[in-house]
Amino acid sequence: MKYTIIIEKTEKNYGAYVPDLPGCIAVAETRTELIKLIREAIKLHLESLSGSGETIPLPSATSELVEVGK
Repeated sequence: MKYTIIIEKTEKNYGAYVPDLPGCIAVAETRTELIKLIREAIKLHLESLSGSGETIPLPSATSELVEVGK
């Protein structure tokens, strides 16, 4: 499965979250490290849901870039 992640850059690091998996987040100093950590976080989140007998949400979030001027 492929889940949409939202990446945000701050002055000191990067953060990411998964809209389809509330509470699934990661923070890292580099974007490369962030992608690795959010992938691991998703796997752990899904394992936790499955282990608890909860339904695993299907990926449904999407993203789009919108230009608003030049």
